Amino acid sequence: MVKSSIHFSKGCGQAMRDEIKQILDVHNEALSEKYLGMITDVGTSSNGTFKYLKDRVWQKVQGWLELCLSFRGKEVLIKAVAEAVPTYSISCFRLPRGHCQHIDGLLRNFWWGSKDGTRRTCLVGWDQMTKPKYLGGLGFRDIELFNLALLTRQAWRILKEPESMSMRVLKSVYYPDGSFLEVMVGSSPSHVWRTIVDGKDVLTQGIIRRIGSGVTTNIWNQNWLPREGIMKAFVLHQRSPASFGL
Repeated sequence: MVKSSIHFSKGCGQAMRDEIKQILDVHNEALSEKYLGMITDVGTSSNGTFKYLKDRVWQKVQGWLELCLSFRGKEVLIKAVAEAVPTYSISCFRLPRGHCQHIDGLLRNFWWGSKDGTRRTCLVGWDQMTKPKYLGGLGFRDIELFNLALLTRQAWRILKEPESMSMRVLKSVYYPDGSFLEVMVGSSPSHVWRTIVDGKDVLTQGIIRRIGSGVTTNIWNQNWLPREGIMKAFVLHQRSPASFGL
């Protein structure tokens, strides 16, 4: 596979590198900065790594500021262009909260516009505008919540495809003897694994188990009751009359 390349961590020995390259038939160790427009190495500082997303959104918005657009036109540009810019990256990585708020701020300022170079007052809170239209909002995306939703989708794919290569690799590294839904981040996780665990934590709040024989279900700690609110079994402990002094 001439067009493919592989990257190893510093702790991987040369003998293991050669063996892996032989098995995968990938012999190129070059690592480019980006692949298909997305970064290949996050590193330790995610703030600096994902700065390019803020810059790309700003470049889009900056070119629209001088245009005399109606609110309908602004809505189309925000939903179809600006909010689509970070989608590919945030479907694989957890974006820092400051970056999400910054992007939300750029879109909010563009929506309300400016007069004589001064930003206009925001008459409605952004949290209201991100609600669906049937709830009185405009359907804009909250970038942080959208990021979590995409990561939850990745966790769901891993849960539904346990025999996929990515699932088998992650399982062998982070939880060889455990369950995906119960796994923790660990002591030295990669940034990709952190984002998957974040999605898994959100996923476990809403999924429920289908009860078969019930052997593998813990009724006190796992969701299994198909109802709104608490999906686990719980008991209200009643005090004896003596505890009330009766």
